[in-house]
Amino acid sequence: MEKNPAHLQEILFGSSDKKESRQISLYVKNGTAKKIAPRLYTTNMADSPGSIIKRNWFRILAEQYPGAILSHRSALESRPTPDGHIFLTYTYTKNIPLPGLTIHFQKGVGRIEGDPGFFGELYMSQEARAYLENLQTSRGAEPPKTLTREQIEQRLETLIRSRGEEGLNELRDRARSIADELDMQKEFIKLNTLISALLATKPSKLLSSTVAKARALGEPFDPSRIALFEKLYEALAGQDFPFYYDKNESTRSYQNFAFFESYFSNYIEGTMFEVEEAKQIILTETPLPARNEDSHDVLGTYKLVSNRQEMAVCPASADELLHLVRYRHKLMLASRPNKNPGKFKDKNNRAGNTEFVDQTLVAGTLKKGFDWYSMLRHPFAKSAYMMFLISEVHPFLDGNGRVARVMMNAELSSNSLSKIIVPTVYREDYMGALRLLTRRGETAPFIRMMLRLYAFSSTVYGEASNAMEVYLRSCDAFMEPQEGKLKFQLPGRN
Repeated sequence: MEKNPAHLQEILFGSSDKKESRQISLYVKNGTAKKIAPRLYTTNMADSPGSIIKRNWFRILAEQYPGAILSHRSALESRPTPDGHIFLTYTYTKNIPLPGLTIHFQKGVGRIEGDPGFFGELYMSQEARAYLENLQTSRGAEPPKTLTREQIEQRLETLIRSRGEEGLNELRDRARSIADELDMQKEFIKLNTLISALLATKPSKLLSSTVAKARALGEPFDPSRIALFEKLYEALAGQDFPFYYDKNESTRSYQNFAFFESYFSNYIEGTMFEVEEAKQIILTETPLPARNEDSHDVLGTYKLVSNRQEMAVCPASADELLHLVRYRHKLMLASRPNKNPGKFKDKNNRAGNTEFVDQTLVAGTLKKGFDWYSMLRHPFAKSAYMMFLISEVHPFLDGNGRVARVMMNAELSSNSLSKIIVPTVYREDYMGALRLLTRRGETAPFIRMMLRLYAFSSTVYGEASNAMEVYLRSCDAFMEPQEGKLKFQLPGRN
């Protein structure tokens, strides 16, 4: 039998019209439809009544309870709770259990100016009204009709990030104007107190959620990014990663490695030179006349990564992290005053479909992200985490990838471990793993990618720069991703 005949809707409603009622009875008799609740039928003979009702909840409410208002938590969430509860303001108070859905009606003020239509004759509390409703006392009801105080604070903080303080003040003004009409003066006082605390005009001790407290203290952060950092921390913490000790122990060999580290780090960001041109810039500390700024980018990166003392410095506190990352960015991009070297971005940036952390949340997100970094123990884990933290926040207008890799390698060099090079041939693998972690939260490809680069880089060492270049070419390191594949072999492995 058909799951759902094409000429019939999945949901049919009982009717007082005798003709329609007889037609539905005929459908039931010939097996085309079945009854699943009072005055409610379905033509879907395969799925359970609960799943059918739950996905058609808005049609059912609009048809059977015209004029009802989606309210309280349901107005802010715009859907039933995960366990199938929906809350509405109506002409009476009553709970109506259906398969897969429990409808909770509460008698209250009907639709007022500004309450929008939702579906058919089903309406929804306007935003300001919904916040007032959610600040009502639930009196221990199960399930609660309101969101928790912490959830409300988080939503208000998100509103600030999306619409600014002006948007939050507009919400407050609208709530003030409708509070008397709804008899919700007490709820407005609560909302006004929360908004004042978020805008730091009242003490932050009035707030309960972490993200709201941070906002009130002047260090707002991006909660979705913090959740992503926590996920990476959990994937890295406690794992037994290899120790590839740095074989570039002499100053000369350390500088040889640093040259290629700087060369590739700039190349991957689009600052491309021939190897001999880059060597000339480094050896003479003189930019190429036609490419002054690009030359300084390579030279600035090299001066950082070739300084063993500088690369032994790692942040011991969140404040030190902010200072260190700004200091290194200032040195690296000193020749680009238009990129605000050493200063966090003053406008938002993006790469493709990825929108990086909002400019107003940079410092707070870095500080909050530092918490997970501080709990990691293995140097490789700390280096991988640090690189992703800086890359994901993208705190500067330019130079974010290079700064992220400097911070990454400082974690390794400070522990006498091999620093990491990201060769041209491995660029797509590197960027692809970053995108998977950013967009899908997939940690495993990122960690595999980093481990492979770590292993490869440990094989790059020597007192002669030319010999190191020959070795890198044998690994296809300079090839474009579509032209070659990274090749290397760890000592002692066949």
